[in-house]
Amino acid sequence: MKNSLVLYCLVLISFVCVAQESDENLSANKYQENLNKEYASTEHSPLMAKDLKIFTGLDFYPINEKFIVEAQFVKASKEKVFKMTTSGTRTPEYVKYGELHFKLDDKGYKLNVYQNVELIKKEGYADYLFLPFSDLSCGKETYIGGRYIDMRIPKGKTITLDFNKAYNPYCAYNKKYSCPIVPLDNNLNTEILAGVKKFHD
Repeated sequence: MKNSLVLYCLVLISFVCVAQESDENLSANKYQENLNKEYASTEHSPLMAKDLKIFTGLDFYPINEKFIVEAQFVKASKEKVFKMTTSGTRTPEYVKYGELHFKLDDKGYKLNVYQNVELIKKEGYADYLFLPFSDLSCGKETYIGGRYIDMRIPKGKTITLDFNKAYNPYCAYNKKYSCPIVPLDNNLNTEILAGVKKFHD
């Protein structure tokens, strides 16, 4: 009886874990589908006209659960507003909102998340977090300038960090855009083989 109960608990735990992984995979799949729809739209696409004509979809890495991690969220305090450097002349104001501490292949990493001072005043963006990052794949398989992830302020002390939702800045597709440059603190000394790859070789 005791052994049967232990076996039942193990099966139940496995089922819950599989269900959670499936939900996360579905979320990443849905995100990538929506991104492709946005980029295929003549109204919303950042693509240049010549690229939009032949666009069939962004080049994504296969969704990989390794790059879906639970990060410890540490809220920043008394951070000063600063002007973030961009690929153009504008310098939007940001503030560091917190830090994400996580592990990949048993190694610890940290990324800062930011808030755009003006954007959070708009309806629907009060809890928006901006995560720019670069990694060792940049300039090889991914955009040389790094990538972004959109997030929301977590309610607790952990947050799911899904690199399968990493996307390129608009300036990777069209130089008319001015995009934030990844701060040096957010350069990861590892390859993030997930999310969107570079657009052109």
